[in-house]
Amino acid sequence: MSNDSSQTPGAGTDTPDTPDVRDTPDVRDMHYAIGETDVLEIVVEPATENAPRGRSLRVAGSVAAIAVVAAGAIAIGAANSSAGPRRSDADQVSHAVPAAAVGAAGYQVYVAAAGGGAVATFNTRTGTQGPTYGTDSAMGIALSPDHRTLYAANTGQYGVLAFDVATKKSTTIQVGAYPQDVAVSPDGKTVYATVTGGDTGPGGSNTVAVIDAATDKAVSTITVGSAPRRIVLSADGKRAYVGTGQGVWIVDTATRRTVGVVHTPSDVQGLALSPDGSQLYATAPDEDEVLVISTRDASVRHTFKAGAEPWSVGVLPDGSKLYVADINSNSVSVLDARTGRTTAAITVGSLPTAIGVTPDGTQVWVGNTLSGSVSVIDTASGKVVSTIPGGPGTSALDDAPTDIVFAPAS
Repeated sequence: MSNDSSQTPGAGTDTPDTPDVRDTPDVRDMHYAIGETDVLEIVVEPATENAPRGRSLRVAGSVAAIAVVAAGAIAIGAANSSAGPRRSDADQVSHAVPAAAVGAAGYQVYVAAAGGGAVATFNTRTGTQGPTYGTDSAMGIALSPDHRTLYAANTGQYGVLAFDVATKKSTTIQVGAYPQDVAVSPDGKTVYATVTGGDTGPGGSNTVAVIDAATDKAVSTITVGSAPRRIVLSADGKRAYVGTGQGVWIVDTATRRTVGVVHTPSDVQGLALSPDGSQLYATAPDEDEVLVISTRDASVRHTFKAGAEPWSVGVLPDGSKLYVADINSNSVSVLDARTGRTTAAITVGSLPTAIGVTPDGTQVWVGNTLSGSVSVIDTASGKVVSTIPGGPGTSALDDAPTDIVFAPAS
């Protein structure tokens, strides 16, 4: 995450009385008629008195519009790098769309663009931009199990936004200062939001807000370590794992009480569960490590070395590899999940902070906070096959993608 409060280990905040466990498409040939200097451009046209605003797809003859054509992939980008000031209406922002997964097995990809004030969406089946959802510095996002509701930790407004995906109408749920992440229970009835607070010392928050999805109301809080960041749920929803400035807190979601703590030498940022749920992977940026935590007894079984400041982590569906965004290396480390050996280091954009693995495991999407771009990695070749530039012609930093989730394409 890019919030300053998420970069400093916690101090001075009372911790709860809890057990203390020490750490011991297949890409086919594309049939787009595009020349070497051609790009496909998605244009969002303002409404006029006689015509509603709409998107048009056209070919423009300038490389200034940034097209990436590599390994059979085509990125569709914002066209004019000399465009005027950024439009305030999130619906009028043009984004690049990779067509690296055009075919039957496509996804609707949701990208939290914290700096751009929106959650952007892309359809990889059709290679087109989907709707955008206006936010104020949304850091973390999650979808309901039926994919009908999008939840965004609306960090700049101290709340969680619940969007109807179809209508884009939203409800604001107040949870406290600087919520950073959200997670939805497998039955869709409960939403959890980490409330980071203004800092990681005295005065910083140490709570997770519990939201009733039926009423869109915060109904309870769970006490954890100071400055909670990421949260992930077990597949059955019985356990929540919360990364904080003091380690990982393990929560029984039925009682809403902490049942275990894994204290770490420094703060924890990214979290991911192994497909079988037996291991939790947690990034420790200050140590350049990924911790492998047993979910059975909350012990640290291994520490894997990663690149410089590993920020987030994703796991392939077969559990064989970890993809780690190394924020200070501008790269993604690929680790063997069994041995911890680094098998590759893939160069991406500047300050990568977000990792999203497609459900079929064929791609890894990487959010680059400083570049404002998203790099798409093909897991078979280990190469970046497409890049989505950030910003519609102004500073790429305006987008700052911080979280990425997937749903089946419609």
